[in-house]
Amino acid sequence: MKQGIKDGVPIAIGYFSVSFTFGMLAAKSGISIFHAVLISLLNLTSAGQFAGMNAILAQASFMEMALTQLVINIRYSLMSLSLSQKLDSSVKVRERLAVSYGVTDEIFAVASSKPGTIGAHYMYGLILLPVLGWVGGTFAGAAAGSLLPAEIISALGVALYGMFIAIVVPVAAEHKEVKVVVLTALCLSTALYYLPIGKRISSGFSMIICTVFAAGLGAVLFPIKEEQE
Repeated sequence: MKQGIKDGVPIAIGYFSVSFTFGMLAAKSGISIFHAVLISLLNLTSAGQFAGMNAILAQASFMEMALTQLVINIRYSLMSLSLSQKLDSSVKVRERLAVSYGVTDEIFAVASSKPGTIGAHYMYGLILLPVLGWVGGTFAGAAAGSLLPAEIISALGVALYGMFIAIVVPVAAEHKEVKVVVLTALCLSTALYYLPIGKRISSGFSMIICTVFAAGLGAVLFPIKEEQE
């Protein structure tokens, strides 16, 4: 557990900064500090929470919300299946269920990179600080968003777009596959926003269409070959 906590420190620091932006956006949107923290505690997914926030603000239906979360977060199911084979055989079902709560992109990457098998206590330690960082950052951001003047909150809101640019642009510039997927999603999203037919589609379903189409096109054009034993 001590080693897991040590490995989780850099993840927690990164999570705090991102969730601070989410908390600030939630407060700006009229969501209380309690509910903003509750969302982060029960979801623990950056992309899913930001998309869910947009769906809430757009007054999307429950079906749109469910489909949006399914499309965005389905990767966690695949990560959990892979990670389940990494866990030691002594890890019981109830412990695996507890570990599944904290499976995120970064936690999965760190756990998968460890040599050999890993136990439940290592995963508990690895998950602990990132969860505290994510929830704590949300609380700090929501509190700041509730106290700061509207002008400053509006200015800090630019940080959200800066975060997405910092995530997408470097990877897209380095990898042709990512660039094609990003440009496809961008063009389709713009078309749905401006074309008359797009006016009939809610923002929630527009997000689902762009995500599925762009990701599907990337899978067709740039398939990853499975390694042969």
